[in-house]
Amino acid sequence: MNNVLVYCELSERNQIADISLELCTKGRQLATQLGCRLQAAVLGCNVKAAAESLYPYGVDDVFLADDRRLAPYRTMPHFDVLSKLIQSQKPDIVLFGASSVGRDLAPRIASFLRCGLTADCTSLEIGSHQDAKSGKSYDNILMQMRPAFGGNIIATIVCPETRPQMATVREGVMKKEILDPNYKGTIIPVSVDASLDAADKAVQILSREIEEQKIDIKGAQIIVAGGYGMGSKENFQLLHQFAHLIGGSVGATRAAVDAGFCEGERQIGQTGVTVRPKLYIACGISGAVQHRAGMEQSAKIISINTDPDAPINAIADYTIIGDVMTVIPQFMACYKNNLK
Repeated sequence: MNNVLVYCELSERNQIADISLELCTKGRQLATQLGCRLQAAVLGCNVKAAAESLYPYGVDDVFLADDRRLAPYRTMPHFDVLSKLIQSQKPDIVLFGASSVGRDLAPRIASFLRCGLTADCTSLEIGSHQDAKSGKSYDNILMQMRPAFGGNIIATIVCPETRPQMATVREGVMKKEILDPNYKGTIIPVSVDASLDAADKAVQILSREIEEQKIDIKGAQIIVAGGYGMGSKENFQLLHQFAHLIGGSVGATRAAVDAGFCEGERQIGQTGVTVRPKLYIACGISGAVQHRAGMEQSAKIISINTDPDAPINAIADYTIIGDVMTVIPQFMACYKNNLK
């Protein structure tokens, strides 16, 4: 059918996960460029309302597999249903979130279908490719971009010969946008046949204990982030005070987390979370490419650093050359005075 298909994950509340909504937004752009339909696959139990919530994101068709054996997520039942769906529909592109679910499911399906898979993509575009060896030209194929060699380069990967073209995409690197609140698509029921019984018996879930996430900085509009240059965990407390004062959240680089200055849930970058705040204040951060990959799309960036040649300064809107432990208290004093 040569369409674009997005596998949609579900939250514990049976709602579509944010990463899947981001992929639907990007999938709509790709489908428009290719002149094809955007389709989504929703697998779970009592999830018709969740499936219908995809329409405003430009989804034309939602393949809905509604069965008690599909919730909560288990590898084999979802693999069984989704692999058969892809075989029957023959989409040109299939997208997954680079979450624990996507990283579990996508490689199995790629191996089963004997097609290519690019993991942890940060950008997807439609383009052309010419093979240097064979001289063949390929048009309208998926250009899959992702960091490589420790984030030192951005590699563009193509799968010109096999279909579908498959990719997992990191959460937060693509913007979630509603195309049209009144957009209407179609629900296409997917029959769950008896073959699920064998897959269902492989693993039996006796109980589930869900611990709610205590720290979530992905949606923060203001982030005060610290790097290894903060010097200590005690100095990081100043960032917490500053963030609390201005209504923001605290983030950190991997170096700061590895040094024990901050919790791992606050790590921003290639191996952490990707954020897009309205204001990002980088404190004592040199700006390695791995960190910049997770925050460079912030609306405004302020860098506070003693090194005028720090890489972070190249993408900052404002740069303050100075000691964080001196500059931040001055910021706080001025902010408090302006509130009076």
